[in-house]
Amino acid sequence: MSMYYEEFEVGRRYPTYTRTITEADLVMFCSLVGYKTPLFIDEHYARKTRFGGRIVPSSLTMAYSTAMTESFFRTTIIAHLSSNNATFHAPVRPGDTIGTEVEVLSKESKSKKNGIVHFRDHVTNHDGKLVYTVDKAVLISKRPPAKG
Repeated sequence: MSMYYEEFEVGRRYPTYTRTITEADLVMFCSLVGYKTPLFIDEHYARKTRFGGRIVPSSLTMAYSTAMTESFFRTTIIAHLSSNNATFHAPVRPGDTIGTEVEVLSKESKSKKNGIVHFRDHVTNHDGKLVYTVDKAVLISKRPPAKG
């Protein structure tokens, strides 16, 4: 469902699919990146923290949220230019289901072939609680001229 620059409407929000973060996701991610933080891998330790149990690393939440949004510009993206103002509002835990809404903040035409779309990703859990936001600038292709 890739969208061209022209198709994104300023002010509109585009929802993604949702994904449950499983125990296996947490274990594999921590193993892959080398996290040994007890808050992520040791339930007995984590129960004694202010979180009352394990949470997933913020980078896992960011990665899954980014993956959820890729279908909007899978074949039209040229470059992810920046991410700013990333804020973690609430912890995400194994077993939580998250989803992302992509809000179009603004657009800048750069050439006949592409433009920059400024997005804000709003990530919520299965209870509708906001857990993460981030602003992104993405260089996206414009629709090619019709041939003929």
